[in-house]
Amino acid sequence: MVPTTATIRDSLALYLSQQGMSINQFSGQSGINSGTLSRILSGQQPIAMNHLERITTGMGLPEDHFYSLYVDECFYYSAPTWRRLRPFLVRSAELGRLDCVEQVVQNLLENLTYASMLFEVAEGLFQEGLWQAAALLYKNVSASEKYQNSERLAVCQYRLFKIALGDDQSINSREAILFECYIDRLDEADQLDGIQDLMNVYYSLQQWPKVDELAQKMLRLATLRYNLQHQSNRKQDNRKAPQRPLYHYILNAQLFLSSICMEYGDYKSALERVPLYIDGSWIQEDDKEAQRTLVQFQEWGTANTYLYGVLDGQLEVLAEYVEYIAAQPEEIFTALYNIIKSANQYDWNVDYILERFATYIPYRTYRSEFAEYNQQIMTDKHARFLAELAGYYLHNKRNEEFCFVLESLKSSAKINNESIAITCVDLFEQYRYAAGEEEMEKYKLLIRTVRNSNTKKIHQASNLM
Repeated sequence: MVPTTATIRDSLALYLSQQGMSINQFSGQSGINSGTLSRILSGQQPIAMNHLERITTGMGLPEDHFYSLYVDECFYYSAPTWRRLRPFLVRSAELGRLDCVEQVVQNLLENLTYASMLFEVAEGLFQEGLWQAAALLYKNVSASEKYQNSERLAVCQYRLFKIALGDDQSINSREAILFECYIDRLDEADQLDGIQDLMNVYYSLQQWPKVDELAQKMLRLATLRYNLQHQSNRKQDNRKAPQRPLYHYILNAQLFLSSICMEYGDYKSALERVPLYIDGSWIQEDDKEAQRTLVQFQEWGTANTYLYGVLDGQLEVLAEYVEYIAAQPEEIFTALYNIIKSANQYDWNVDYILERFATYIPYRTYRSEFAEYNQQIMTDKHARFLAELAGYYLHNKRNEEFCFVLESLKSSAKINNESIAITCVDLFEQYRYAAGEEEMEKYKLLIRTVRNSNTKKIHQASNLM
């Protein structure tokens, strides 16, 4: 490693000279022992992290002013020690100095014994929400272990998958494919959470065979582990626990399997699966969490029982469904999406429902204690809802609501969903005669955005080959 020309010691010596300060005077100003300060200046003692902080504060400089120089201090002017490097890595991450994190990691991984230490720091940063810095560590640890069939490598890939997820569905799809080959290497607890996260992504991408495969896998794994856990009197063991109780994964797998039947239009089979996730008589736990979980799944089961009737064209069920979801605010947006979809399919007039729940139409973050509707699913569903809503209004000669076509096209471009974009283009062209000059200009601009997005996606795909 080639050091920079300046050093922290040079800067400190220059400061003392310019300020006309003695070592004793700066010692009082910085809080560093004068003997320690003298040895640091003469190069006889390395600069510890707490020394760096006090020197910087004493000189009246920003906390990270010497961070780039401190990398040289740790690797060139003294032997690297984890006692100094670990706090420096963490603080660099907290201050957003990813350049320093990258430099430290690149130097440390010349010695593979540091891989486990860097992984431990990455896990801490991940838990604190410092995902950009954590991603740098995970990527480098993964690179150092890419030829090893290790659980740590699999965990790194899982974390990178979680960090990479966002609104762009082409990126989400790519990351899901990359992560999926590592899922069987994870600890069983992480496997369950990883499967759940993969299911959410593939559900938002409407890849129903994948969702079905993963739901079946989660059901088998969670059921096996739950049965083993309760075969003996010991309720706890030393194995890592998943984020939620095991019974939750069993119920949720059944919920997803029911939803897959719904997506395929097999409402009879979807309805037959409802009892499998609302009947908790087999659950041995009887604490508050188990009771809350069962109540939540029973509410979903009741809502879905109405929903499958609505999707099947049973108009007489619609009023009951509306009244039920009115008392379930977290379910209203999803219900509206399915109601407007059914209205378009069966030519129903649902203006009164849209007016009643108008405040739930704009996009927002939908959260619940159980967080079943994740960001990827909801952003996709919102874009599809806008397209369905546009179709509904235009079919009913409500041309003043033409804006919903453009809103859906804008959302589809944001999440990079080609199928929704095609639906919007088809709608616009079908009702082009109703568009004003301003709508035409917005449409042209959005089409360019969609084209640019697809061009970028093609380039990204070619780079992976």
